[in-house]
Amino acid sequence: MRPRVEWMNQTDDRILELLDESELILTPAVIAVNLDYNRSWISRRISKLVDAGFVETVNDGYYRITDYGRAYLEGNLNEDDIEDLSDM
Repeated sequence: MRPRVEWMNQTDDRILELLDESELILTPAVIAVNLDYNRSWISRRISKLVDAGFVETVNDGYYRITDYGRAYLEGNLNEDDIEDLSDM
């Protein structure tokens, strides 16, 4: 079971799942189209995921999931493993 921390939401899980399943390096615009969200909302969520170490920047504006992000999806992390970003 995946831990749920205060700053995370359903969009974060969907972004991570898309990056993991596709195994591609994607832009926020491509993610937004595939998940039917606004690009600016996806960009804000990706920033949080980068800060937490779940996603990494490959080139300016391109992102991929990290091993840490995969560990989260697999349920191999607990709440204490995830940085508190709620004030950011």
